[in-house]
Amino acid sequence: MIPKVQDPREEVLQAWFMDDSDEDQRLPHHREPKEFVSLDQLAELGVLSWRLDADNYETDEELKKIRTERGYSYTDFCEVCPEKLPNYEEKIKNFFEEHLHTDEEIRYCVAGSYFDVRDRDERWIRVWVKKGGMIVLPAGIYHRFTLDTNNYIKAMRLFVGDPVWTPFNRPHDHLPARKEYVKSFVEKDGGNAINAAA
Repeated sequence: MIPKVQDPREEVLQAWFMDDSDEDQRLPHHREPKEFVSLDQLAELGVLSWRLDADNYETDEELKKIRTERGYSYTDFCEVCPEKLPNYEEKIKNFFEEHLHTDEEIRYCVAGSYFDVRDRDERWIRVWVKKGGMIVLPAGIYHRFTLDTNNYIKAMRLFVGDPVWTPFNRPHDHLPARKEYVKSFVEKDGGNAINAAA
């Protein structure tokens, strides 16, 4: 029997269904027993991912290729931690409000954190993006963001054209981006999943 080759993305991205506890949002919030979600399952929700070389992002040919293919013409870096973000506690609470965007949210983590997304049955999936992980959340998906217990993320933000980061807190089901997302990823049978590794 041929052993299964581990997807290299699994070293920098993990996902699982969350419990319903109100404990600190920065904790892992695993269910008991733990229920992991595969990267293929995330792709069926439109969430794409890559593993990149975070120590050499300036010269990484793979990152250049992704940017060219997907039209990511603008990048900047954001650092979120108590020392660098004014009104830190308030901002972290805002990031954790369930919301959507009318454009993709693209984050390439140099130091990681949690992104939570809803599945088709409204269950929360926690996606732990570690150093070297790049994640693309499709326009219209309800999601939220929080730091882990390290209280730190450094991420490259990528955009098509000028940077736009307008959160629309739930409910915003009337927005065209949400309707398109539901049509493409929620109402479909799941048999036409995008191959994120292609």
